[in-house]
Amino acid sequence: MKVLKFGGTSVGSVENMANVKQIINNGEKKIVVLSAMSGTTNSLVDIANNIKTSHLENALKIINTLQEKYAVVIDALLQNESLNSATKNYIFERFNFLRSSVDKTFSQLFENEILAQGELMSTFMFNAYLEAQGISSVLLPALDFMRIDENKEPAFEYITQHIDKVLNEAGEADIYITQGFICLDNNGKVSNLQRGGSDYTATIIGAAIKAEEVQIWTDIDGMHNNDPRFVEGTKPISDLSFDEAAELAYFGAKILHPQTVLPVRADGIPVRLKNTMDPDAKGTSITSSSFETGIKAIAAKDKITAIKIKSGRMLQAHGFLKKVFEIFETYETSIDMITTSEVAVSLTIDDARNLDKIVSELEEFASIEIDQNQSIICLVGHSIVNHEGTHKLFQILKDVKIRMISYGGSSNNISLLVDTENKITTLQKLNAYLFELATA
Repeated sequence: MKVLKFGGTSVGSVENMANVKQIINNGEKKIVVLSAMSGTTNSLVDIANNIKTSHLENALKIINTLQEKYAVVIDALLQNESLNSATKNYIFERFNFLRSSVDKTFSQLFENEILAQGELMSTFMFNAYLEAQGISSVLLPALDFMRIDENKEPAFEYITQHIDKVLNEAGEADIYITQGFICLDNNGKVSNLQRGGSDYTATIIGAAIKAEEVQIWTDIDGMHNNDPRFVEGTKPISDLSFDEAAELAYFGAKILHPQTVLPVRADGIPVRLKNTMDPDAKGTSITSSSFETGIKAIAAKDKITAIKIKSGRMLQAHGFLKKVFEIFETYETSIDMITTSEVAVSLTIDDARNLDKIVSELEEFASIEIDQNQSIICLVGHSIVNHEGTHKLFQILKDVKIRMISYGGSSNNISLLVDTENKITTLQKLNAYLFELATA
């Protein structure tokens, strides 16, 4: 059995839903994971924020506008009067829940319940659409089997046991529809896998059922060798290893949730990135194998903070770095890049929520310099540290001020830290040095 995930754009209109139906209706058994319709999660976040800040009239206005949008989609999607009515009743129940939320005391749990409504609505509508088209499908509630543990990691034993149970109880069908993103926490309360988490849902399910393949369908034909939002003429990459894909996703490739490949890597379950709008395009295949060497792709990660820790007295002392790392561990703040010199350590973080507390503790034994509004430019490929063409990337040094370089920590990754205002220029110049000039 395969697992296919479709993002918000793929189910963002009646036309796109029809495209998805064509893709999945081929007689093969599959589990289909759906995101919320495009724009819905942003609206739900706005609703939650307005409730949190007591702007209740604004929250109600957004709810009413969103409900009107769904009513139009349902009428266009479902001509069958019975299915149309049943779907509207279900969707209106979801909006009535949102309206009742306006008068409640706000909490994180409550916010998670608000955010869950998008996936609940999109899957119900799409399953009704398949039924109207005479396609054999069953709706599997993700909250019946998707769960995270106290560390917010997938509870795989629980998921495997419960998805088998849910599938057996669902009976025979060609297509099983379920929600991405949403799950229960270790206390059985509604939670989620964070933004973009539907990709992660798909590979968690893929690992749990030992799927033949996991397919991630979006509105772009695979992982590109640079960010197409900022660089013209980018090209899709046909093949990536799990390690290469994980590096690109973590360091900013928006097509893939950062943790997507982790669940399926151990079992070697292939992941294929495909384009809903161009199903015949090859896309990108992610497997255990490495194809070619050298730099394959570039990605960028924003909202980075660089911290320089300078202490001539302690830097070479035994236990200095341990003391530094313990502070970041205390505040559950992960480190992306790290470089050292004779008198200083520089490192980066992407979560600055506890920056003031971290700096306060570091200043007890070192002087600290902070640079915010930084971006990590990540270059990824198999064994790039040893590749003869890698020296080309250092031509960038004559054009752009580089704050840090991480080289050698991974054979598949070289990272550069630049001011965010220089990010686009850096991406464009690297693209020219590494891809355009190499093929000219």
